[in-house]
Amino acid sequence: MNPETNTVENEPAEHMSQDKAPQDKAPDNAPGQAPEIDKVKAERDELRDLLLRRQAEFDNFRKRTDRERSEYLQWAGMETVKDLLPVLDDFDRAMKVAGGSSDYVKGVEMIYTRMVETLKKLGLEPIDSAGKPFDPHQHQAIERVETDSVPDNTVLAEFQRGYNFKSKMLRPSMVKVSVKP
Repeated sequence: MNPETNTVENEPAEHMSQDKAPQDKAPDNAPGQAPEIDKVKAERDELRDLLLRRQAEFDNFRKRTDRERSEYLQWAGMETVKDLLPVLDDFDRAMKVAGGSSDYVKGVEMIYTRMVETLKKLGLEPIDSAGKPFDPHQHQAIERVETDSVPDNTVLAEFQRGYNFKSKMLRPSMVKVSVKP
């Protein structure tokens, strides 16, 4: 405190008179500023809306690509399993042929069983045909035989087994079908 002037030295500016407003701050209700503020608020709202839309579009894109990736992985093994069907057919034919030692036949049967179980785990489903009604969505008629012993359009024999892969047709069964005389 300076004794001659009776004032405090280095007094902060905030302790100065409260009736003086700072020169660089414009009053809130300055004329001409309201349209500019409204324009800035509208632009802000527009940008916020655009941001929300882009976020929603990105979320939809992410969900769609995740779903497509999942579907691709689900069906990716289908072609590989389809390529293995002739090998499975060869095993079927080999097991029907008599010959060879019992140990050899037992070994072939074990390999066949293991292969079928592995393919079933991947989604392969054999189509049961013999004795069932003919279904053009699951069967391919190779031969038609006239007979009175079974109802019309009944599968009499299966020449080649058909398969579904995860409930989708992989290969139709080739069958012999009954026809009424």
